[in-house]
Amino acid sequence: MKRLWAVSIAALLTSPTTFAAAPKAYQVTGPVLEVKGDVIVVQKGNEKWEIVKTKDTKIKGDLKPGAKVTVMYTMSANSIEVKSK
Repeated sequence: MKRLWAVSIAALLTSPTTFAAAPKAYQVTGPVLEVKGDVIVVQKGNEKWEIVKTKDTKIKGDLKPGAKVTVMYTMSANSIEVKSK
């Protein structure tokens, strides 16, 4: 019985879902150029980054144009199309 228990625990610990890593987090820092609906536009160097915020986005402070922000984000795919060779 103990052996069966030990094998069950070992199988759980080596399961692929146990080792699934969370997506890598990235960040962008710069002044807010615009806040429109669910989109924040942040200036990073010469680039304008448009970042979507959701109902789950945690915002600390007053998010408005001119404020300096650091946005933490992960990349996610909206769609994937596999092309034949």
